[in-house]
Amino acid sequence: MAENDKEEFSFIKEKIKEKPINKKRTLLKCCFTVFLAALFGFVACLVFTLMQPVMEQWMHGEEEEHRISLSEGNTETESQEDVQIPGTMEQESTGESDTLETDFSQMTVEDYQKLQSKLYAIGAQANRSIVTVTGVKNDTDWFNTSYESQGQSSGIIIANNGPELLIMTEKKVIEDVTAIRVTFINNVTVDAGLKKYDGNTGIAILSVPVGFLDDATKDRIAIANLGNAMAEMPGSMVIAVGSPLGNTYSILTGSITSTGNCISTYDSDYSIFTTDILGCSDSNGVLLNLNGEIVGVIMQDYSNNDGNTLTAVSIADVKNIVEMLLNNQSIPYLGLKVATVTSDIQEEYDIPKGIFIKQVALDSPALNAGLQNGDVIIEMNGEAVETIQEYRSALMGQSVGDTIRIKVMRQGAEGYTEVSCHVEVGVLK
Repeated sequence: MAENDKEEFSFIKEKIKEKPINKKRTLLKCCFTVFLAALFGFVACLVFTLMQPVMEQWMHGEEEEHRISLSEGNTETESQEDVQIPGTMEQESTGESDTLETDFSQMTVEDYQKLQSKLYAIGAQANRSIVTVTGVKNDTDWFNTSYESQGQSSGIIIANNGPELLIMTEKKVIEDVTAIRVTFINNVTVDAGLKKYDGNTGIAILSVPVGFLDDATKDRIAIANLGNAMAEMPGSMVIAVGSPLGNTYSILTGSITSTGNCISTYDSDYSIFTTDILGCSDSNGVLLNLNGEIVGVIMQDYSNNDGNTLTAVSIADVKNIVEMLLNNQSIPYLGLKVATVTSDIQEEYDIPKGIFIKQVALDSPALNAGLQNGDVIIEMNGEAVETIQEYRSALMGQSVGDTIRIKVMRQGAEGYTEVSCHVEVGVLK
């Protein structure tokens, strides 16, 4: 019995040995794991690289793809030759030194009529870019009866970003409206939306989905071209289109009488062209050169209130603003009316050289930061500024919400002292 028990429980005395480690197999497994990790990293890197453009386009939309950049047209085109005054071509070819008076004396009534007809032909071609903008408001009368009122102005087709047709007009026409309608040259009317506007200049950009337009309308309309406004001088012939007399698609011709005037607004000065073209208080539209390119913008807020002739803001001064609005960007705003302290002013009035603050707008970022009338700006973000152009360039390089470090010289009882302010860039509504 005891012997049987000994045999029955003999397994308890058996010694269990661990399986020996196969170093070669373990090494192979480690190498295979490392290989899989490297392969996974390579595939992930490859997929990320290939998908990055797609993801950026998906996250940022079509902003970069359809970014609009306005460029000036070439001033040396055949259009200038088309409106050549009779007699001058002959003078150039023969080398004769006849005076200008002699050339004009050779012109007949028919020559003047041909010249005028060619000028109107340029305006008629430009009218393809003109639209009628209608702002619709819902009002009530004394008897609480609802009715619809409309205000109209002209607009100009300034760009096409692919999905949208973009139109430049004045914000005051579409302010506080319930609907915006755009009528093209072929009398087709579609609904439009406000894309962006600048509260300082009053320039607004409307958008019309391209899908709203039929093929006939697409064939009739055209995109306006920008000209070199800096090349214009007193005596240059110009054509006014839009609503120079309050009626859309009217065409007026004349010449620039002066280019040295300017209008001071918050954060900038704008050069003004004065003309001998008859205008009115409701005038708006654009000035064209003889190539049919825009050189000036006619706006009611900058009209000549002292006379009855048209004035226009140089397109060179507002081009950057229009381009930013077209790309749905807000215009940086501090709220300062400024002037350049020239060397003569510095010597005569003992004022530090820089940008003199003439006025600080109420409830503006500049006022909230502590800037005052009479301060002289000498630095912005560590860069010296001495002209309005440098001030504006420094401001336009910022985005809404950025903080600008502005260093000014402030007059006190003991003369000018240096003061630093931090101004958060805002936007004027």
